[in-house]
Amino acid sequence: MARIENLNLSQRVTNELGKAIIGGSYNASTGLPTEAQLCEEYGISRTAVREAVKMLAAKGLISSRPRQGIRVESASNWNLYDTSVLRWMLESSPSLLVLKEFLQMRMAIEPQAAALAARQGDKDAIAKINDALNTMRKAVNEQEGSLHEGDLAFHTAILFASRNRFFYQLREFITTALNVSIQHTTPAKGNKQTIVEEHEKVYAAIVAGEPERAKNMMAYLIDEAMTFIETEIAQSKSA
Repeated sequence: MARIENLNLSQRVTNELGKAIIGGSYNASTGLPTEAQLCEEYGISRTAVREAVKMLAAKGLISSRPRQGIRVESASNWNLYDTSVLRWMLESSPSLLVLKEFLQMRMAIEPQAAALAARQGDKDAIAKINDALNTMRKAVNEQEGSLHEGDLAFHTAILFASRNRFFYQLREFITTALNVSIQHTTPAKGNKQTIVEEHEKVYAAIVAGEPERAKNMMAYLIDEAMTFIETEIAQSKSA
């Protein structure tokens, strides 16, 4: 029981320190407070603090070496594929810039995943894409279910249908960032029916076994999202 309690406390401290590091409150110059200071600040044991330090080190945010203490790592060493790190980055002030980089990465992966899904022609995997699309349709036409959840499931299902294990391993990473990205792009598009229709075009190309068209339709979806994000960035700069 004590072990579980320590773990929960460690996760809370990990979350708070992780956000503080990414937000710039702690950096390579300032460093982190000492173990003793962290124990006092959070009212937890040294064991819980050390667990939190291990978690942050695994994410690349800090390093801990004998006789050197705890060192805050530069952003270039952060594990951006860690979903917690990505979430903290998206919650920080430059989230739109992070989303832009994320969309650039999606452009490199998802159109190819859609093409592979069309080429593989795995009926069961493609059926899961259709299930996600049906969730989107119901959310718009029957006001039942969640368009957001269907959208996430749609993109995850395409990664799975690609039968590329490396692509599918990115599902948690992509879902984490999509959760934020969709909140920006869906209101900008305005017409939810149009969103469904654009996804239907990707699905239709995959079902038809047309890799190039599937790739182009997915690229269009991501490029459109990029346009919205870039517009928001430009507006925030001018403001």
